[in-house]
Amino acid sequence: MLLQGFSSGLPLALTGSTLTMWLSTEGVSKTTVGAFSLVGTAYAAKYLWSPAVDHVRLPGLARLGRRRSWMLPVQLGLVLALVAMGRTDPVHALGTTAALAVVVAFLSATQDIGLDAWRIEQLHRARQPLGAAATQWGYRIGMIASGAGAMYAAEAWGWSVAYNLMAALMGVGLVATALARDPAPWPPTTGLGDTVRQAIIDPFRDFSRRRWWAAVLLAVVLYKLGDALAGTMTSPLYVELKFTLAEIASVTKVFGVIAGMAGVGAGALLTVRVGTARALLLCGVAQMLSNLGYIVLWNAGHDLYALTAVIGIENFTGGMGSAAFVTWLSAMCARRYTATQYALLSSFAAVGRTMLAANGGWMAEAWGWTPFFLGTIVAAVPGLVLVGWLARTTEDAETLTPVATDPLGPGPLKPPALPER
Repeated sequence: MLLQGFSSGLPLALTGSTLTMWLSTEGVSKTTVGAFSLVGTAYAAKYLWSPAVDHVRLPGLARLGRRRSWMLPVQLGLVLALVAMGRTDPVHALGTTAALAVVVAFLSATQDIGLDAWRIEQLHRARQPLGAAATQWGYRIGMIASGAGAMYAAEAWGWSVAYNLMAALMGVGLVATALARDPAPWPPTTGLGDTVRQAIIDPFRDFSRRRWWAAVLLAVVLYKLGDALAGTMTSPLYVELKFTLAEIASVTKVFGVIAGMAGVGAGALLTVRVGTARALLLCGVAQMLSNLGYIVLWNAGHDLYALTAVIGIENFTGGMGSAAFVTWLSAMCARRYTATQYALLSSFAAVGRTMLAANGGWMAEAWGWTPFFLGTIVAAVPGLVLVGWLARTTEDAETLTPVATDPLGPGPLKPPALPER
């Protein structure tokens, strides 16, 4: 799970923070940089093709297993797409860079559908927090490679070489997939009508039968919105404060990711100890308040110590929130529909990071840095309020919904509900 997490985290940064750093160093405007978060729309729409990943047998590959038969060709496609993306010139051919970034994001989102289903199917509910932590650790190690590693390489040899090196590192995912067990059985072969019902209609019908399901989806969208808005514009902030690529890589992409990994561990332990609902609230408040650090950094100017402190706090609290969040999403999936339902939930989670966060560029340009980061704190409040309301009104303190129709394996299915305050 650690290696698969690495494979998941690597391409995300290359279409996210590393790409926006590349654009910022080339002098691309803040508004355009902010709009590039739309490249990740594939993450928000992956539920549309997740039924295919869950049910379609690719010719000649079905013998590899239900998950590996999709993961291997998609990971190979990522290698080729990253090489092609590194050969583009965003100054003179910004559209080509954007198009290839969209391809990388699409393949990465498809990879995540298979990886998430594979992870959830390996573990029963009691072990989901630990599985989420292992995946998140690998994910963040991948982000060190595609964040700090790519920036160091870009400063030394240029962005083309950096992206070629990242393509080579995708080999880690190929090896991990080749060695992985794939016990998930293929669904029985049926007629076209039954296949469509089992692949598309039944997973959504199962989820929509739960009380307050629409409120749950809205909470998934809003929970990390404040973090997403702030994260979209950190690269332009660092460039405006005259930090070098080496400084940014060392602090934000190495120290910051290590702090995030520590936060993931703390968040997983907190989730096991106090339950998912309380962990979501505690971690959500912490990650919301951490955005105040960017205001401190803006007023401090080019101060490496301030950058280190701000990044450490922000990444630690963000890691805590991610651990609780992934555990929550995993707990809501019925085993029969793992890939489709997790893709649906994580797609809604990506809406904040992509479509809504795309507004960050013009907001920062129009308002200035201090009002912008105050706005990211305000943006985090609705999600926390909604999670708190769900914790009080729903039956299951792990999923914040009534119990799933096909819960994830053995173990306690209905932990005690939160006490009334």
